[in-house]
Amino acid sequence: MDYKDTLLLPTTEFAMRGNLINNEPKRYASWDEKKVYEKMKANRKDAESFTLHDGPPYANGNTHIGHALNKILKDIIIKHNYFNGKSVRFTPGWDCHGLPIEQQVEKKVGGKQKKELLGAAKVRELCRKHASEFVDIQREEFKKLGIIADWENPYVTMDYKFEANIYRTLCNVAKKGLLIERSKPVFWSWAERTALAEAEVEYEDKEDYSIFIAFELSDDAKAKLSIDSKAALVIWTTTPWTIPANTGISLNPEEEYVLTTTGYIVAKKLLESLKEQGILDGDIAKTFHAKEFENLLALNPLNGRTSRIVLGEHVLVENGTGCVHTAPGHGEDDYRIGLVYDLEVVMPVDETGCYDNTLVRDGLIPNAEEFVGRHIFKSNEDIIALMGESVIHVSKFKHSYPHCWRSHTPLIFRATKQWFISVDGTPKGENKTLRQIALDEVEKTLFYPQSGKNRLRSMVENRPDWCISRQRDWGVPIAFFRVKATGEILLDEKVLNFTAMVFEMHGSDAWYSMPTEQLLYPGAGYSADELEKVTDILDVWFDSGSTWYSVLKSRNYDAGEYQADLYVEGSDQHRGWFQSSMFLSAAIEHKAPYKGVLTHGFTVDEKGEKMSKSKGNVVAPEKVLKEYGSEILRLWVASSDYQGDLKISQGILRQTAENYRKLRNTFRIMLANINDLKAISPYEEMGELDKWILSEAKEVFDAVHKSFSGYNFVNGMNLLNNFIVNELSGIYIDITKDSLYCDGKNDAKRNASQSAMAIIAKSLLGLIAPILTYTADEIVENAPAIIKGDKEDIFDFVYESIEDVKSEFNVDYMFAARESFYEKIDALKKEKIIKNTLELVLYTESKTALKMNKTEAEDWFVVSGVIEGETSEELGTFSVDGDTFIIAKATKAKCPRCWKYQSENEESTCPRCSKVLNA
Repeated sequence: MDYKDTLLLPTTEFAMRGNLINNEPKRYASWDEKKVYEKMKANRKDAESFTLHDGPPYANGNTHIGHALNKILKDIIIKHNYFNGKSVRFTPGWDCHGLPIEQQVEKKVGGKQKKELLGAAKVRELCRKHASEFVDIQREEFKKLGIIADWENPYVTMDYKFEANIYRTLCNVAKKGLLIERSKPVFWSWAERTALAEAEVEYEDKEDYSIFIAFELSDDAKAKLSIDSKAALVIWTTTPWTIPANTGISLNPEEEYVLTTTGYIVAKKLLESLKEQGILDGDIAKTFHAKEFENLLALNPLNGRTSRIVLGEHVLVENGTGCVHTAPGHGEDDYRIGLVYDLEVVMPVDETGCYDNTLVRDGLIPNAEEFVGRHIFKSNEDIIALMGESVIHVSKFKHSYPHCWRSHTPLIFRATKQWFISVDGTPKGENKTLRQIALDEVEKTLFYPQSGKNRLRSMVENRPDWCISRQRDWGVPIAFFRVKATGEILLDEKVLNFTAMVFEMHGSDAWYSMPTEQLLYPGAGYSADELEKVTDILDVWFDSGSTWYSVLKSRNYDAGEYQADLYVEGSDQHRGWFQSSMFLSAAIEHKAPYKGVLTHGFTVDEKGEKMSKSKGNVVAPEKVLKEYGSEILRLWVASSDYQGDLKISQGILRQTAENYRKLRNTFRIMLANINDLKAISPYEEMGELDKWILSEAKEVFDAVHKSFSGYNFVNGMNLLNNFIVNELSGIYIDITKDSLYCDGKNDAKRNASQSAMAIIAKSLLGLIAPILTYTADEIVENAPAIIKGDKEDIFDFVYESIEDVKSEFNVDYMFAARESFYEKIDALKKEKIIKNTLELVLYTESKTALKMNKTEAEDWFVVSGVIEGETSEELGTFSVDGDTFIIAKATKAKCPRCWKYQSENEESTCPRCSKVLNA
């Protein structure tokens, strides 16, 4: 007789191979069709809310692996909260303004000059079209990653209503008294002809001059200091081109300065170092305290103009000379000390980085006409030469220097009239400065990882006033009217509201396409010809920094609540989006826009190197989807420690795919084993092994769930994988095969094991659903009623923790016994004494082992008997805690149905199988 047909073999429609590449797109399309996001909202209508506010990617180019990491991580977090029973909101968004898009349009039209001929209105039209195309492209690419969001109602910063709200945010900052216009040195890209924010600055190596220049004291200064010989302050600079704009020399107020016998003045602490370098010689002739020099004058050797000596704490005496060349138009520290001493701000450099006619007008350089129109970096040698013997030492060196993030050209500090948010100003209605409000809010914010708090705090503590104006075409205009006669800005609330209303109806393009008559509120009190438009646009960081206002506080989106529960971006956003959002929210609402901030690292190859096309180590999301499917990419994100840089490569993806297969097949065998289960057995009717695996699963799943709730996915996945590979799949599923296949269909022991698997499968389903949503949905589709119930798909599930179950199974003891047993078995198999463990029985007096149900003890060791007592026919022995176990050959015959050696002869079945067959 062929007994195979009498076995209750596992069966399921859930396929062993996922065929993800072909099947994922179909399922994702069906989610779209079924409007799954709307369903998720409906399912949790009255539940506690969770808002993740999306940091907008830039609508320029296809998505890369960093985009995939970011959006998948957000999606996992959103879904974890959803499957935890919360009402979630995730409105995706895009940044659409700014320089990169303008540059792409510039390339398309044939360069900067041709772009300028088109005019602002046409350029903006082309920029809008370019951004729109990439919003659509990126949206479809994100959907392919299994990301569920409000894709039908995303926020797009160039939408008319959105632009109006960006402008309203600006107006609200102005109403708080924090918006100021002034000339101040800012990072200036002469290549792009615009001011840059700190977040737009990158540092690269640059070769510069190291130059020491003597500024002779004026006769009056020498007389006051009782000096009757040569006496010159020695300054050190790396920017000879800024010497024409010098109006001061800064000394450290706490230091002593010395006059050498050779006629030079430097900080006393630095003299020996300067002599060792061969820059100066001579001994100390006279010593002065810095304060004796305050407000005296020195003479600029380039042009003979006076240079006021001032005292500033920014002056360090670690290198240089302790005498700092001060040009308030070319440096932040210079500007600040210039305000204290009312130093003139001289600015002879135009927007292209070339000297302008100021040189001639103010006599800043001899033969000034020769320098007008010449680039500053090409003028250094001639300026050095013009200073003659006053230059006492020249060399060159390489150092890290700020560069434009787009053109990769060196930046300059250049004083221009710009709009700033005053970080140390006090918002109306508050008694703390904006900086202090932001610092206080940083302390209230949760950070993942915790180190993010110190990083953001440091950024907030040290940032200067925020320059929010840019001299470009593509962005939201700083749409204010200026009174021509007085230079006053019209900040009348009705005028501002009218402009916002125009933007809401026609977009901010109206500022460029409509005449002042149409843009001006009729009751403004001015005629159109008395006013002029401000033509600067807003920094794109202002756009994204105001999204909390435009998305969460406006009623234009069903995007969740302000403050958002979480912001999630790369760690570089401490100086970018997290900070700009914080300052705008603190300025207007006096609190942070978020309750928590999560940061992740960047994607690198398996060697930890940055990805680049030239290295050939770029891993594109599209390629991964075609080779593995999005589930593998999602599992890679969840299994990686995002707190540092995340490694990805073919080898890492192959290993992730293998882990996916193990998890999938574990689910498959559980579904197959419970295919005919009608009801869950009560815990009290279960055996010790069933209770043990449920107890283990509860402990692990609770720990995993806790890790996931703290967004520590890598730790949770490690715990889960270890449990699945070792206890669940490696032991329990293996040792229950005999009962599941050979016991009667309604046998209590079989039903108990099935019940344990059903409980585990259902809980595990809710646990992995946020990460492997596609697979979880496929499981539900193929799950028996005991799992699925009346639920339509995975989105009808909520994570269910396993109930407490007491197990008297002595885990440590029985694992030690099993391990010792299998050590002996390996030797017996090598010696070809046995082929498998069912040929054996164990004899023991162990109360722990014998306390178990007889069949369960057999299952644990996978033998044909565990017998109380001893035998002389031993094949080997082992001991656990003083208890001896004797391994012996089974004396009975092999059952042709279950293969246990429990039959009276080889032709007849064992008592258990006979009972099943005769039922």
